[in-house]
Amino acid sequence: MFQQIIDSANNLLWGYIMIAALIFCALYFTLRSRFVQFRMLGEMCRLLVKPDQEQDSGSKLKTKRIAPFEAFFISLASRIGTGNLAGVATAIAVGGPGAVFWMWIIALFGAANAFVESTLAQLYKHRSTDSYIGGPAYYIMYGMRNKPLAITFCILIIVTFGFAFNTVQSNTICAAFENAFGANTLYMGIALTVATLLIIFGGIQRIAKVSSVVVPVMAVGYLIIALIVIALNIKHLPAIFSTIFKSAFGIEQLAGGGIGAAVMQGIKRGLFSNEAGMGSAPNAAATATTSHPVKQGLIQTLGVFTDTLIICSSTAFIILASGVDLGSNDGVQLTQEALTAEIGVAGRIIVAVAIFFFAFSSIFGNYYYGEANIRFITQSKRILTTYRLVVGAMVMAGAMMSLKTVWALADVTMGLMTMCNLAALLFLGRQAIVLLDDYRQQRRSGNDPTFIKNDHKEFRDNDGIECW
Repeated sequence: MFQQIIDSANNLLWGYIMIAALIFCALYFTLRSRFVQFRMLGEMCRLLVKPDQEQDSGSKLKTKRIAPFEAFFISLASRIGTGNLAGVATAIAVGGPGAVFWMWIIALFGAANAFVESTLAQLYKHRSTDSYIGGPAYYIMYGMRNKPLAITFCILIIVTFGFAFNTVQSNTICAAFENAFGANTLYMGIALTVATLLIIFGGIQRIAKVSSVVVPVMAVGYLIIALIVIALNIKHLPAIFSTIFKSAFGIEQLAGGGIGAAVMQGIKRGLFSNEAGMGSAPNAAATATTSHPVKQGLIQTLGVFTDTLIICSSTAFIILASGVDLGSNDGVQLTQEALTAEIGVAGRIIVAVAIFFFAFSSIFGNYYYGEANIRFITQSKRILTTYRLVVGAMVMAGAMMSLKTVWALADVTMGLMTMCNLAALLFLGRQAIVLLDDYRQQRRSGNDPTFIKNDHKEFRDNDGIECW
């Protein structure tokens, strides 16, 4: 019964509403920004390597500086993970190779959504005790002046990241370890749950520091292996591209309804991986120290391209070049079998180890998003403790649930959360475009763009809370 309810909600949400909303917003902001994600690609790369000096608005409060370069890799580490290894495989297994094309499309045009949401997060960020905080709850509350919608978003991100996405993470870890080492799912689930509770109740700072080093290293290592496999199969690349495009637009797929499956899977799995427009990345984007909101918007846009066009594509090429039966496995096990076909049994182990670090660190990133939004609503320690216990329970539940169920649950909550954020973007998006025009004008004048919110009447904060 539960599976039927989730499937029905998914069919309604993703069959019509979500795909139309994502594509509409992506095209709308692409046109309104005059193709910012394509025309300013060089500027995005420049911002990664050029030091940025924050223009303080007169406050004596000292904040911990997070450089744009650091913010890029922090957000990239949070994006790279289950979606890149398991999500891509699921999309191809269910939607066919054509799903890869639609992942590219939602990344190329959805990057405009990422630009707008991260720019708004910077515009409406607030000073905390020793750092900046922000995200959709803040630009909904202080930009739209809509507290009920802000709290609704908080609840949705708590459920999506703290609960639903963590079932995906634990399920993927257990599946990978079962395939690579024959590990018992129940024992793995118990171990993951205990470790999760110990860390979120005590030592998350130390684990976060380790993860911030290990995860990027693992991501680079996986990418190197993927590029080696692609190089060894370079002669097959034209055929792989042909298969992807034929599957996305082919007559056979049109007759069999395969194009619809390819579109749905490509957009769902693409959104899960790059998070463009979902409303999660702005929580991290707001913490960066930068002299102009647009700078962080551009950097986060580059993160979408890196995640989907490079890393997701690498996984897709490994799977399609391997020749493995796409229907024989699903999720991360398909990626494992594909890499095993290319480099031997070490392929299963490499993917299992990589997914462990990616997914386990994502559990704490997901937990943090939930906790931050709980604190936006209430400071009750009892509620926070309850939340932590439920997070642990969902990690255990994910280990024991079926692959289909955990992905379906994640899709429903992700869709609802994204719809809430897209509504805010449509309402406030004009401000991001105004900021982009200001940025372009300063660049044309030969200046390094700077911005102080209270110097601009249309952005002046009237809440008595210090922002820009």
